Amino acid sequence: MPSPVSADRPAAQPPGRGSVEALITQARRLKGDVDAVRRDTRSDGADPQERWQRALYDLALHQLDDLDTHLAQLRDGPAPAPAEPAAPPAPRPAPADMPRGSLLSRVGSAEWNLLTDEADWSGELYQILGLDPAGPALTLDELPSLVLEDDRPTLTAMVTDCLVDAKPIDGEFRVARPDGSVRTVHMMGEPVLGADGGTTSMWAVLRDVSELRRSQRTVCETRDSLHHHRRQEQTEHRIAAELQEAVLPPWRGSLRLPHQGQVALDLAAHRLTAATTAPLGGDWYDALELSDGQTLLSVGDLTGQGVAVASGMAMLLGAVRGMAMAGSEPGQLLTLLNQLLDTTVQPALGSAVCCRYRPETRTLVWAQAGHPAPLLFRDGTGRMLNTPDGVLLGASSGAVYGQSAVTLRPGDLLLLHTDGLLSGHGRTAAVDRLLGLAPRFDAARTAQDGVRTVVEEFGGEGREDDACVLVAKVTA
Repeated sequence: MPSPVSADRPAAQPPGRGSVEALITQARRLKGDVDAVRRDTRSDGADPQERWQRALYDLALHQLDDLDTHLAQLRDGPAPAPAEPAAPPAPRPAPADMPRGSLLSRVGSAEWNLLTDEADWSGELYQILGLDPAGPALTLDELPSLVLEDDRPTLTAMVTDCLVDAKPIDGEFRVARPDGSVRTVHMMGEPVLGADGGTTSMWAVLRDVSELRRSQRTVCETRDSLHHHRRQEQTEHRIAAELQEAVLPPWRGSLRLPHQGQVALDLAAHRLTAATTAPLGGDWYDALELSDGQTLLSVGDLTGQGVAVASGMAMLLGAVRGMAMAGSEPGQLLTLLNQLLDTTVQPALGSAVCCRYRPETRTLVWAQAGHPAPLLFRDGTGRMLNTPDGVLLGASSGAVYGQSAVTLRPGDLLLLHTDGLLSGHGRTAAVDRLLGLAPRFDAARTAQDGVRTVVEEFGGEGREDDACVLVAKVTA
C-alpha cells in the first residue's frame, strides 16, 4: 500500500527485488550465526549471568526474525484482504530456512479515508488482530474497541495528533483478540494531505511486537536478578571477610609467651585468597598460649563457601580454643569436635590439624582429621610427619582420632597448611612442591621469612579456593 505524505506527490519507488533479496540473505546468515552461538551457551538456569546472556541471545534472535519478516514483506508486498467471505486463505508458508514461529503476518498496513469514512486493511492486519478477514475493516472510531482500556488514551492521542496537527504516529498499545489472547502492537503512520493542505486520510503500518517485548522483559528481569545476585554476593563476601578478620589472629612477627623469659616459638601465618570472585571459604589458622604454658597450633578447613561457612568456622575455632584451654589433648579434642559437628543443624564436613607444643621438652603432640600432615624442615631437608588415624570431621559420628608426638630441635621449622595452595592438583603435588623449598626454609631466619617463601611460590597461582599457611620456628 503506498504511503504518500501528500496526495499530489508520488511516493518514492521501492528498492529493486534483487537488493532486498540480498538484505534478506544477510539477515538470515547473521541470524544463523547468532543462533549457533546461542546453542553453544548451555545453561541449567542456576547462574544468573548465564540466564541473562541467554535472554539477550533470544532477544537478538527475535529482532533478527522480525527484520527477516519485514524484508520478506517488502519483497513480496502486502497480501490483499479477501473480497469474498469464502474459506479463509491458507497462511503463506515461511521460507524453509526461516526459524519456527516466524510468520509473515507480523506486519500489516491500513489506510483510513476521512472523506468517505472507509478503511482499507491488508490481510496481515486481520491476522495480527485476530479478526475474520471476511469482515469489514474497522474505522478509526471502531478501532479502540479492540484496545485494552488502559491503552485507549494512548491510541486516541496518537490519532488526534496525526489528524489535527499532522504529526506522525509512533507508539504502542495492546489489543485483546477475540480468542482471549493479548498482543502488543507497534503503530507507525502519517497523515495524507490533500491539495488544500487538509488531512484526507491516514495510513499506518502495524507490527505485532509481542514476542519482542516479551524477550525484552525477560532480559530486564534476568538483568535485575543478576544485579540482585551480585549485590547479595558482595554483601555476603563482606560479612564473611569481616567475620574472618574478627576471628583469625592477624600476626606480624613473633607471638611471645608472657610466662617465659625466652621465646620458644616464632610464629607467622598468612591467608592466600582465591583468585576468583567466589565467596570466602572456611579455612582457618590459629595459635593460642594455654594456661599450662603450652602452645596450641591449629589449621583447618570447613567445606563450602559464604557467610554460613564462615560462621561455622568461627564456631569450630571457638570450640577448639575452649577445649584446648580445658586441657583436651589433640586426639580427644578432634573427637569432641567431630561430635559437635554431628549435632549441628546443618551437616558439614571439615578437616583439621591440632598440635600442642610443650616448650620444656620441645615436644609436639598432634592429631589430624582428614588433613595434610605438618611438614618438618631441618638441616636443609623436609619431611612429612607420620600421620595418625583420623577421618574428616562430620564424616562418622563414632570416629576416634589418634595422635602422634615428635621432638623438635632449635632451628626446626614446622609448616601447617590447608588444601588449596595448588589448584587443580592433589595434596601430593602441593606437598612435593613445599618439600622442594627445603633449602629456602633452611635459610629463613624467622617464621615470617618462611611464610614469605610460601607466598612467593604459591601466591601467583590461579587458586579456586582460599588457603592458609602457619609457620612455627623453634627458637629455644
